[in-house]
Amino acid sequence: MASTLKPGDPAPPFDLPTGGGGRVSLAALKGKRAVVYFYPKDDTSGCTTEALNFTEKAKQFAAAGTVVVGVSRDSPAKHDKFAAKHGLSHLLASDEDGVVCERYGVWVEKSMYGKRYMGIERATFLIDSKGRLAQIWRKVKVPGHVDEVLAASRAKQ
Repeated sequence: MASTLKPGDPAPPFDLPTGGGGRVSLAALKGKRAVVYFYPKDDTSGCTTEALNFTEKAKQFAAAGTVVVGVSRDSPAKHDKFAAKHGLSHLLASDEDGVVCERYGVWVEKSMYGKRYMGIERATFLIDSKGRLAQIWRKVKVPGHVDEVLAASRAKQ
């Protein structure tokens, strides 16, 4: 079961469309470190802040040899609009059918104002160059998170 993922486990495979008509897959990232972060929805306040924080640190992640990929269930076209509106520089992958969210255990029951619904739990996975999970952050709080992920990425070099 995906929610039992732990550091040292092989990262669940993915091959997803990205904004700009591209694709990103775990296989294509082999040999590089990757940060794969899951977020609920394009252009909402917390998700925009998180994406902007990753973009602000893009050069530092690149210097650490780490590729950043944001994943939500929004379409590639929505990702294109989101990236253009906010000047985002990292890959945004589209998991419209939710299969990858399920594999990573981030498709969970949530509640807001007493209403229960299914949605993406904000979570980040640091994947090493061999395709194994190096570190996992669940129930992410956006302030300070990207700095923490960057520090872990640098430490795992």
